[in-house]
Amino acid sequence: MTSRKPAVLVTGANGEIGHSLVRRLAADGANVVALDVREIDAACRTHCTATQVGDINDLAMLQRLGVEFEFTSIFHLAALLSTRGEFQPELAHRVNVEGTLNLMRVAVESAANSGYAVTFMFPSSIAVYGIADTKTRASAPPVSEEQYLAPQTMYGCNKLYGEHLGRYTMHHYRRLAAEQHPTIDFRSIRFPGLISADTVPSGGTSDYAPEMLHAAAKGEPYACFVRENMRLPFMAMPDAVDALLQLAEAPKANLSTHVYNIGAFAPSAAEFATLVREFFPKANISFKPDLLRQAIVESWPADVDDTRARRDWGFKPLYDLRRTFSEYLIPGVRRRYGMTS
Repeated sequence: MTSRKPAVLVTGANGEIGHSLVRRLAADGANVVALDVREIDAACRTHCTATQVGDINDLAMLQRLGVEFEFTSIFHLAALLSTRGEFQPELAHRVNVEGTLNLMRVAVESAANSGYAVTFMFPSSIAVYGIADTKTRASAPPVSEEQYLAPQTMYGCNKLYGEHLGRYTMHHYRRLAAEQHPTIDFRSIRFPGLISADTVPSGGTSDYAPEMLHAAAKGEPYACFVRENMRLPFMAMPDAVDALLQLAEAPKANLSTHVYNIGAFAPSAAEFATLVREFFPKANISFKPDLLRQAIVESWPADVDDTRARRDWGFKPLYDLRRTFSEYLIPGVRRRYGMTS
């Protein structure tokens, strides 16, 4: 019998998904251990059993946490995002690949000690896709999980490889070893662009949509780095967190794959700007495409096929584009910036 305290580990807890996820896990009664390279925000700390400032490439630190806690689940949110990854691809690889491998090693060690597989939740990304040209993109139907897997960014390469690492670790880890132990129950969601009212955008290539909104709320001009007709799938943060928890809790027998697409709405950049101006009439939004960043976004699908997620574990987003604005984004952003109306 182990004396370690059962807990759920959340890496990247200070990030856009992390804040909301930590609150939800704690509300459901989980002992949450939050890890980030920066001091955990005070609002987040109140929901945690323990917090740790550290780098996921510090294997010794991760293993010390594994000695103290029996991790039943790991939500591995820590990552170096797409835009920064293009400036520092080697660093992105170390964080996004080697760091993920370290977390999987700790999960395997925890599983060997406890005798059961550790649920390993891995947020992947629409960046794993790479569509060769705009003509193909324009004519393609919503893209399934197996199509166009030729990412054009280091972040996309890292995320696709992370999916493969999870599949390997779940089914084939050290298969030639004399003794076999439980490893991980790997589950992954390829997220579209995520929009949060609670945290500011942090460097994603799809962040032009939330950047537009936050700039308008602060009364600052915003030059959008993609063309007006650029269309991508997006999702409100509450639906993203719901999806992670739903997939984590889904019966394993119901799952037909380890990696799932999900989406909610797919507006053009111009449609998003129109909604921002509806709520912030003085918003100063212009379109000045950055051709390099535009090219990255153009390699991602205009929409994704999430049939499997809806069928296997009942995924159904609650927020369409209009509700995302009226009931989630606008109230949250106004609170954030001290606006009374």
